Amino acid sequence: MKVKGVQPMRKNIPKIAFEPTNQDHSGFEIVTIDKIARDKGKYLHDPEEPHQLQFYNTIFYTGGQGRQFIDFQWFPVKENSLVYLTRDQVNAFDFSGSLKGICLIFTESYFLDCFSNLPEDFVFRLFNPQLFSPVVQIPKGSEFREYFDLLLKEYPNSNAFNQRTVLQSLFTILISKAEQIKQHQTFHIKDSKKMRLFRQFAGLLEEHHSKSRNADYYARELAITYKHLNATCRALLNKTAKQVIDEYVILQAKRSLTNSDLKSNELAYSLGFEDPTNFTKYFKKHTGLTPNSFKKSLKIA
Repeated sequence: MKVKGVQPMRKNIPKIAFEPTNQDHSGFEIVTIDKIARDKGKYLHDPEEPHQLQFYNTIFYTGGQGRQFIDFQWFPVKENSLVYLTRDQVNAFDFSGSLKGICLIFTESYFLDCFSNLPEDFVFRLFNPQLFSPVVQIPKGSEFREYFDLLLKEYPNSNAFNQRTVLQSLFTILISKAEQIKQHQTFHIKDSKKMRLFRQFAGLLEEHHSKSRNADYYARELAITYKHLNATCRALLNKTAKQVIDEYVILQAKRSLTNSDLKSNELAYSLGFEDPTNFTKYFKKHTGLTPNSFKKSLKIA
């Protein structure tokens, strides 16, 4: 994978595009952590500093232990940790430890194509950071590792008959096996009606978070009561609807603040705050830092 940053210096956080070295795989590529670490000097951006993904990345750590930076939080990882990174998330590696691993990098269209036969609610939950931790521990002896090894074995065979379908099938099985494991390790959401409602809420929040941070507004847009929306959020996330809204707004603010050219008052207006002072108070209430202090804290080494 060719990693391309917006700027070669750490002035703005780079948005990393999907630029595969092998066009034969059409939206999917496999890259080792060793290669990313070895070639880091060739990139326009240091992969150990924050960068924003414009694709999906599933990382399977095959040895060692260390940490992964995901949306402004360090997560411990070790052998058999599976990390889910979604489009637009802020990510950074840490090569200082003994970690070994492999990245399965793919576009959103590739992902949707692989799971086109499954309900939208299932696909929505797979890579949703609001619903699950981005790190899942794969048990030793799991079938997941067998299919993972098969995928690695098939990937280089670009001249093999119907290779694209073979890779898509193995990838689909792999993610499905991981989902089975996730269901045993975390709270499993069985109520499809609640999931469907939350997906609609999340979509509205993404579209209108700069218009309103009021849970009543979203309940009205969904044609339900505030009580119903709140109960759904509590059932799925053990959070109120207002907490979900505030966490989303703060995350968008953090992602925007990683661009050092953007002033906090400009961000305040873009997020729907009429007074930048109110935004500063809101941000500090939820993070303990002012926007400017947060920007200064972004050196994560």
